[in-house]
Amino acid sequence: MATSQAPARQAITLKGSCSLVTEFFKYAANTILFQRGVYPSDDFHMVKKYGQTVLVTQDLALENYLDRILKQVSKWLLTGSVTQLVLAIISKDTRIPLERWVFDINVVEPPTDSAEPAPPKPETEIQAEIRSILKQIVSTVTFLPIIDDPTVFNILAYTKDSADIPADEWVDTDPLAIEASKSQQVKLRSFSTDVHRIEAMVAYRYEG
Repeated sequence: MATSQAPARQAITLKGSCSLVTEFFKYAANTILFQRGVYPSDDFHMVKKYGQTVLVTQDLALENYLDRILKQVSKWLLTGSVTQLVLAIISKDTRIPLERWVFDINVVEPPTDSAEPAPPKPETEIQAEIRSILKQIVSTVTFLPIIDDPTVFNILAYTKDSADIPADEWVDTDPLAIEASKSQQVKLRSFSTDVHRIEAMVAYRYEG
């Protein structure tokens, strides 16, 4: 009697994981910049991604800026050199940090106490986790303080000492931290591939 065989699921490679994580950062950054009003809503258009509608900038200068940053982030991911990315939203007039969207980047270590390797994680499951984070970013407008002032943003990358850093594009900078006495933090969802685990949180200035 013939038996049906399902194709073996392939584990995501380092390069494939780097591509997924980099792409997530692109859509997460766009979602944050839209939801927090850093750029006018007219600057964004809808695209289908992860089985849902997401908003992406049409501003060429912003698009090129993000692409340039993410190209370098992808290289750091491949070498395991980057440990955290932060998107900081700052008051344009006072330069006071208002929000820090923090993404911790961890390398998934294979289990050492098991002879059997963990089964590869389905990409559909990864996309569902990413979808949940993006929906959660959208829902943060229900509790984050309303920002009335014009704002700008900066992206910070925390790297290991061994990281190869292009001196003409990246410089040591202020961490744009929010004073502990005026900071509230909310942990967001996480997602993982077979190679990386991304933990997300937002810290915001609260003057209450």
